[in-house]
Amino acid sequence: MNVLAIDTSNQALGVALVRENEVIAEYSTNVKRNHSVQLMPAIDHLMKETNMTPQDLDRIAVANGPGSFTGVRIGLTTAKTLAWSLTIPIVAISSLEVIARNGHFFNGYICPFFDARRGMVYTSLYASEDGELVPVEDEVNILLTEWLERVRGYEKPILFISSQLSTHQSVIKEQLGDQAVCPQDLPVHLPRAGEIAKLAISREPSSVHELTPNYLRLAEAESKWLAAQQEKQKDG
Repeated sequence: MNVLAIDTSNQALGVALVRENEVIAEYSTNVKRNHSVQLMPAIDHLMKETNMTPQDLDRIAVANGPGSFTGVRIGLTTAKTLAWSLTIPIVAISSLEVIARNGHFFNGYICPFFDARRGMVYTSLYASEDGELVPVEDEVNILLTEWLERVRGYEKPILFISSQLSTHQSVIKEQLGDQAVCPQDLPVHLPRAGEIAKLAISREPSSVHELTPNYLRLAEAESKWLAAQQEKQKDG
């Protein structure tokens, strides 16, 4: 099975090609650039490097959030368009699960998170059993301080994985102390598109028409619009 994986859900952009569970090509960047401009050239580059054509693909995999609203939309729209035009299955993988995979070796809990502004984070909690991730807490959009209070009840060490870890490390350490493990090595905090592709091989595909982004919350503009509509209904 040949799988093309796409991840533009956060600052890092990743594209990978996997054949029978082996990563044969992978491309990634971690710079603030326009994913909508960079994504298709990256896919084209990998296809040429591996002498593959779109018709050789058997499945499309995509990180569908949570993360940047614009980034999630870019990746998901591209993935759905490819899957629909090639009439092949599409599989969506949580962006949090993708970076949590970097800690599957850890003897304790793994806590991936993304900054959601105003002290909020998108996060979840996993445990590793025989190298496989097992969800312990559902994905949430929550105040970081509230989340830390929730997870401090777990007795084992907690590995925090996030490209924004340096921004929040002092708060994490203040509340959890030595229970919090905060690695300084940058690669462990970056998503791997190859992991998305490998996870997608054994997952059930989604309907290309019904697959939607996993935002965990409404975009700010949508929230303001809904609030305005509710006020109008009250006034009416």
